[in-house]
Amino acid sequence: MIVITGAAGFIGSCMISYLNNHRFKHIIAVDNFSNPHKNKNLEGKIVKEYVDRHYLIEWIDKNHEHVEFILHIGARTDTTEFNWNILYELNLNYSQQVWKCCVKYQIPLIYASSAATYGLGELGYCDDETLIPMLKPLNPYGKSKNEFDKWAISQPEKPFFWVGLKFFNVYGPNEYHKGRMASVVFHAYHQIKNTGGVKLFRSHHPQYKDGEQMRDFIYVKDVLDVIFFLMNHRQNSGIYNLGTGKARTFLDLASATFCALSIPENISFIDTPEDIRDKYQYFTEADMAKLRSIGYSKPFTSLEEGITEYVQEYLVREKYL
Repeated sequence: MIVITGAAGFIGSCMISYLNNHRFKHIIAVDNFSNPHKNKNLEGKIVKEYVDRHYLIEWIDKNHEHVEFILHIGARTDTTEFNWNILYELNLNYSQQVWKCCVKYQIPLIYASSAATYGLGELGYCDDETLIPMLKPLNPYGKSKNEFDKWAISQPEKPFFWVGLKFFNVYGPNEYHKGRMASVVFHAYHQIKNTGGVKLFRSHHPQYKDGEQMRDFIYVKDVLDVIFFLMNHRQNSGIYNLGTGKARTFLDLASATFCALSIPENISFIDTPEDIRDKYQYFTEADMAKLRSIGYSKPFTSLEEGITEYVQEYLVREKYL
C-alpha cells in the first residue's frame, strides 16, 4: 500500500491518478475530506481506503506491515497564513510524527518542502543541505517548511530512504479548489476568459520592470515523474530542489496563456497587495544539478508546452487529471 497525505489536494490527487495509471491500486488517501469542492479531485480514482488525517498515526501503527511507501504531500500551503500555531501543528509537528513512524517501521518517505524556504535567495537556490540552517524564509509558511528540513537533516535516526522535495512554482490540473493560492496560470486563464485581459503585479523593485519578475514554473506532470523516479530509485536520501532549472518571467507566462487561447495579448499591471509586498520573491530558479547527479535525466516541460496543455486539455474543458 502507498500512503498519500494531502490526497484530495492538487499534487496529491494528481499523484494518485499517476499511480493508478502505473497499475498501483492500493492507495491510502489521507486528508480531512471536509471540502466537497476539493474532493472532486478524487472522483474516478482508485483508492483502497480513505483515512482522516487526524487518525493517520494510529492507522500506521495498525497497518505498517502493509505500507510500501509514504508520500507526505499534505500541508498548510497558504503563504499568507500568519498563525504560527496552525503552521507549527500542520507543517512541523505533524510531519515529525510521520517521520518518526517511518523510522520506527522502516518505511521509505518522500515529503513536500518548498522553494519558499529560500527567502530572497541571498544564498542562491542550491539544495546543499549545509546551507539550510542559514536560509531566511520571508513568511511563516516558508519558515515552517525550513524548520522541518532543519529538523530532518539533524535527526540521528532516519528512514532507510527519505527525500524532501523543495517544490518551486507548480501549476497544472486539479488546483480548481485553491482560490488565491492557485497558480498564476490558473488565475491568468480565468481573467482572460472573464475580461479578455490579464493583470499582473507591478514591480516594486528597482531592478525589475513590471512583469519581469521571474520564477521557476514547473508543470505538475514533471513533479509526478520525479516523485515516481525517486520511489523506484530509493538511494541517495536527502533534500532536493524540484523546479525546471530555468526561471521565466510573468510576462512569458501571460503571453503563453493568451497564445494557448488564441487571443491577442492584453496585459496590464496592478500594485502587489500590501500584505505580501515586503515578502515577495522577485526571482527563483532551482539549481537542479543534485537531482540530475543521481540519475534523473528526463527533460522538463517548457513553460509554453505546459501552459498549452494545461489550458487546452484541462482548464477549457474543466477536466481533472
